[in-house]
Amino acid sequence: MVSNGQVVVKFGNILAKHCLDQRCSTELLRAAEHTQSISSQLGIVARVKAVTGESKASSELLLSNVQNLVQAVQHVLRAAEAACVKGLGQPSADPEEEEVAAFCQQWRKNLTQHRAKEALNSDRDELGLRKTRGAKAEPTLMSLVQEQPPRSRNIPKHPNPRKGHTVMDRHL
Repeated sequence: MVSNGQVVVKFGNILAKHCLDQRCSTELLRAAEHTQSISSQLGIVARVKAVTGESKASSELLLSNVQNLVQAVQHVLRAAEAACVKGLGQPSADPEEEEVAAFCQQWRKNLTQHRAKEALNSDRDELGLRKTRGAKAEPTLMSLVQEQPPRSRNIPKHPNPRKGHTVMDRHL
């Protein structure tokens, strides 16, 4: 969980660097920083729990930190969606940045297709409001992350990727 939190932090930092909207970039950096803190806390709590053994208090603290990390990751992904919608600048030649940009472009393409399909199959009532029954939810970055198959079985157990591994090679 901790290393996956670090991957999301790196993802958020790369997107913030290329976001064209300053407000979105700032929000993304804040969310990534918060996720970094919680991920670090979780690592500390997990190491302490491993040394001290099983206790109800340490288990509850560990579970609470995991829940906080999940919420922080969701915040990063929502901020990343906003950044993608506002627009991203051209990534550098760095393979990780190119991979993040490609991932975001795929999500944006899915979102555009979804919205186009919704516009064609308008399920609107007499006031022009969208009917909620039967309407599909818009694709999110979270759903795209969950659809990604694992690309490598050799996932490192630490936050620093090994040579040849990139940000998106690991599960988010």
